[in-house]
Amino acid sequence: MRVPSRSPGQQPGPSVTPAARARRRVPGTPPRPAPPDLDAYRAAVADLLVEVGALAGASCTAARQVLIDDRLREPAIAAVLDATPQGLVGARETLLLEMARYQPNPRSSAADLTALVRIYLLSRVDVMWWRDAPTFLTDAQVDASPDLVDLEWLRRRDLLRFCYTEQPKTLFGRGMRAARRRLRPDATPRTAGLRFRRARREVVALLNDIGREFAANTPPATPPLWVTSLVRSAEHQHRLRRLGYAAMVPSGHCMGWAVDVELAWFDRFGVRDTLAELLLARQRAGEVNVVDEGQAWHLCLAPASGRRLRRAYEAEMGV
Repeated sequence: MRVPSRSPGQQPGPSVTPAARARRRVPGTPPRPAPPDLDAYRAAVADLLVEVGALAGASCTAARQVLIDDRLREPAIAAVLDATPQGLVGARETLLLEMARYQPNPRSSAADLTALVRIYLLSRVDVMWWRDAPTFLTDAQVDASPDLVDLEWLRRRDLLRFCYTEQPKTLFGRGMRAARRRLRPDATPRTAGLRFRRARREVVALLNDIGREFAANTPPATPPLWVTSLVRSAEHQHRLRRLGYAAMVPSGHCMGWAVDVELAWFDRFGVRDTLAELLLARQRAGEVNVVDEGQAWHLCLAPASGRRLRRAYEAEMGV
């Protein structure tokens, strides 16, 4: 079944000229401010990361704080952070606290301080986009939400163009997972698996779209797109933090709009760069926000893409 184009195209309803729309605006109402320039934000963050890397030593704590204080006030960065629920001051304090608490951990996607700063700052785009979205606070809310669909139900009907594995829930299951990894260590990505096999319909459509594009641009024997994380509750996010993962708060995962997809494993098949470029092309098109987290890359759906992807889901699933 053909998926609707990413281009929004002509929307249904009567044609209204810009002049007519302007005439209906209430006199004296200030115009809506322009959204932050995300290209400028990402470029400014990249420049900041170079400087953070040069001050990575334990003796440079004070210098790093001065650097963060200075650079976060740059207009390109401040515009995004100020548009998050925490605001610029709150984001600065959270980042400095994350840096002060940072300890290298093999579980964490933040291999060093530079990676921690990159993950935190780039993921703030998610939070800015979805600042008014409700958060799934508890595991029970994720399990009961009517806004989420069961992936296993879709997988069994061959309606998914991506793969995933679930976290084992029993001691026996964990033992079986360990045995399979010993026998075939590279057969699947080394990931804990999904805590919740549920996702928003729009996110399913996005992943199916990426999965089809990835399959069309890689050799026939290439495994499908692999998803390592989807929706999380805030309860689970804090559980991950206690285990040492770089699980930022607030997070697009806890609103159901963010996913992580495997990248490193596809080096074995020579297609890692192909997948990376497909994801970055979607970011350039304004469809997603992308954060390089090493083994996996974090994606968050842009609000402007939601309507198209909801229609795509309904078309694919026949609902």
